[in-house]
Amino acid sequence: MRAFTAAVAAASLVGSALAGPKCGPGSPCPEDAPCCSQYGDCGVGAFCLGGCDPLFSHSFDSCVPGLQCKSGDFKLNSLNDIEPIDSYLGDGSKTNWQSQGKPVVYQNNALLLTMAEGTVGTLLASTHYVWYGKVCAKMTTSQGKGVVTAFILMSDVKDEIDFEFVGVDIQNAQSNYYSQGVTVYTNERNLTVGNGDTVSKVHEYCIDWSPDELHWLIDGNDMRTVKRSDTWNATSKRFDYPQTPSRIMLSLWPAGLPSNEKGTIDWAGGEIDWNSEYMQNGYYYAMVQEVTVECGDAPPMAQGKGTKSYIYTDAAGTNNTVELSDKVVVLGSLYADGEHPNFGATTASSNAPKPTKSVDTVPGGNPGGGNRNENISTQSASGAQSTSGGNGNPNSPQETASNNNNNNGGGDGFQQGAKGAGAALEPGLGRLGGSGLAIVLAMLGLLVL
Repeated sequence: MRAFTAAVAAASLVGSALAGPKCGPGSPCPEDAPCCSQYGDCGVGAFCLGGCDPLFSHSFDSCVPGLQCKSGDFKLNSLNDIEPIDSYLGDGSKTNWQSQGKPVVYQNNALLLTMAEGTVGTLLASTHYVWYGKVCAKMTTSQGKGVVTAFILMSDVKDEIDFEFVGVDIQNAQSNYYSQGVTVYTNERNLTVGNGDTVSKVHEYCIDWSPDELHWLIDGNDMRTVKRSDTWNATSKRFDYPQTPSRIMLSLWPAGLPSNEKGTIDWAGGEIDWNSEYMQNGYYYAMVQEVTVECGDAPPMAQGKGTKSYIYTDAAGTNNTVELSDKVVVLGSLYADGEHPNFGATTASSNAPKPTKSVDTVPGGNPGGGNRNENISTQSASGAQSTSGGNGNPNSPQETASNNNNNNGGGDGFQQGAKGAGAALEPGLGRLGGSGLAIVLAMLGLLVL
């Protein structure tokens, strides 16, 4: 069995040159870059927020506590409730979603997740975690070889529950689950979508997750059930069942990049065609209308009684090693981490030390999806749904690009056919040195435009 990693390398001229320390089994992050991202890279800032793996970080305190579940009906019709990964510092009271890439408002009632050539697509990840409950997404999917869209739940220790959509098969959703990133290919099942395909019609996909059973539903129909009792692993002496607090992730990603492993490319139907009929304005895109969350109860074996956050207390990474806590940490800057939360803060009252060295602050890529028959060193991208060129949509993305200029900033700077739409920060692009970070980010902004 292999740990979850899946290779997704995007074309980045800067990321590889600035890559920082790696982390994984037997190789925890060093003290000066204490937080281990889901891509196996070490850093500070955004590395220490959602997706920070406590098992391979410098200490359990390096990662910021995960915010407890928040029930609600989240309409994804503007960018007001979304903060980019390079500015989000952990205050979930102000925003419910963190983004990588280029989400764009569509007709004031949905978001497009864009993916242009030279990018790794777009990811939306919830700022609050779900620890059992029911999560639903109303969405359409992309089309074309090498293009994968998904709606998943992913924990910081890589427990994972997936809806994935391969662009060459628009009749089926792939359901899958993993425990702590261990890939078991027999876990995957195709679920046929009724009433049309996944591209031309909006469908509701739901994950109903309890300590004992896991259900995948499409348009209210229960399509698959997995019981925890059926997942016992006699070798590891544990249940291979997702059981730890997880973020909601919606993304669009290029599984068919030539730089990816053959297993990933084959699974995705081949290499991506960047001149595909399913692209418009120079990009593939995904449409998400809303996400609903019904929080479940924490399991009886959970530690503590707090109501604000989740904290890991043991390297086992199982549900009896998660504490219900009242500790909430908001970082003072992208220089900070869970052990030094005020480092680099610039408020007038702050006495925090100023940054004196360079370190990665923003992890790259697009997490999720699991590994696809490959030996890997970096992690996978997976994420949400998308619609291909105009299938059944009242307005085309061309109209969206022009209309978005008045949609709460949804289209500010967005140009038709922009090669950089959907550009996501790669590992190392957040390497600090005061104004150096601003320069790199500004360069990325120019690439996007």
